[in-house]
Amino acid sequence: MAERNGRTVRDLRRANRTAVLQRLYFDGPLSRFELGPATGLSSGSISNVVADLVADGLVEEAGSVDSDGGRPRILLRAVPTSGHMIGVDVGETRVRIELFDLTLTELARTERPLERQRYEVEGIVGHIRDGVTEVLATADLAPDRLLGVGVGVPGIVEHTPEHGAVVHGQTIGWDAVPLEALLREGSPLPASVPYFIDNGARTLGQAEMWFGGGRGARNAVVVLFGSGVGASLVTPDAEQGRALEWGHLTVRVRGRRCRCGALGCLEAYAGAEALLDRWREAGGRPPTDTDEESALTAMLAAAHPADGSEADPVARAVLDETAEYLGAGLSDLINLFQPERILIGGWAGLRLGARFLPAVRRHATAYALRHPARKATVELGRLGPDAVTVGAAILPLADFFARGGRRPEPLPSGPRPVWRTTLEERPPH
Repeated sequence: MAERNGRTVRDLRRANRTAVLQRLYFDGPLSRFELGPATGLSSGSISNVVADLVADGLVEEAGSVDSDGGRPRILLRAVPTSGHMIGVDVGETRVRIELFDLTLTELARTERPLERQRYEVEGIVGHIRDGVTEVLATADLAPDRLLGVGVGVPGIVEHTPEHGAVVHGQTIGWDAVPLEALLREGSPLPASVPYFIDNGARTLGQAEMWFGGGRGARNAVVVLFGSGVGASLVTPDAEQGRALEWGHLTVRVRGRRCRCGALGCLEAYAGAEALLDRWREAGGRPPTDTDEESALTAMLAAAHPADGSEADPVARAVLDETAEYLGAGLSDLINLFQPERILIGGWAGLRLGARFLPAVRRHATAYALRHPARKATVELGRLGPDAVTVGAAILPLADFFARGGRRPEPLPSGPRPVWRTTLEERPPH
């Protein structure tokens, strides 16, 4: 049976379950009385939906509170163990895999370091498969208990009916890699557990908008600053975020060659890999027997020694110049999108930001138009280096909410479905 607007009774029930489950998830514990005005549902609908969710093991009682002269009101909350998700961050220095419960409490994690410039597809796929198996074994969790596996990757992600998620990662040498199909081959997971694959900057943006520095903002840009540079734009028209290849804006005509092959990209100046190369080219001596994260830490220590010894003027000059490039790049985002907030995340962004954020803000304001610059704040992300992994785990969580707390059906044979993670409404703040 369908209503005049085309929605069936089943659609309405799913939407009501979604509304109640999301409100309890973000704002709970709440009483049935509080859920009414919070969701816009009648008391009868609330009672029916709560009864369904309790019967399904998704909602449980969480104590009581006194009411005004009446019986105490029972509080309700989402059951943390009613769903589990895995988040994967395919970074440019390591692959990180984490297992979470429904409330995004970490239950297990593992990391697979990557050798410099080694992004072979088979190796990455193997790291993800082995990591998924390891975290499930560590937590003693059966694979069919998962709501899904979210994967954040560098590059552009295209969702196709034939192959699922296909990754175009030009900077890491991936050309139309059918990552979802490859993960499915020999997967340790049953067919009922979907993979959700998206750009890593977008998963970072989702995490910060749901649980970090973006909460409450309607227009925001979240910047991922690691070996390379990327960003995610969140607006009322793109509430789940839109990945931006911000690192490949041209900041210098006929400038340095970027990993993508073009000249003068922001990433060729501000990415951590390029930053270390520029230090070396200017006469500095970056350590060569360590990983990129340790080398960047050494560069920071050389530019600003904690023991009061003489600073390396070359390292300091390169870092100061990088702050200006980043500020100029942020000014483009301010002028183009006029965000309320810009959040800087990623391992390199967090490592450099504590010292250079004031200079980045100053340069962004100087290069941007005055009116939008006055409205924008530039801050560090609040979720730390695991934000991409958390955001990747949000992908199956968002799908779970959109289904009203129903698990996905087993995948049919034949062409791959296009997994979507769009919620019917923006998560409550």
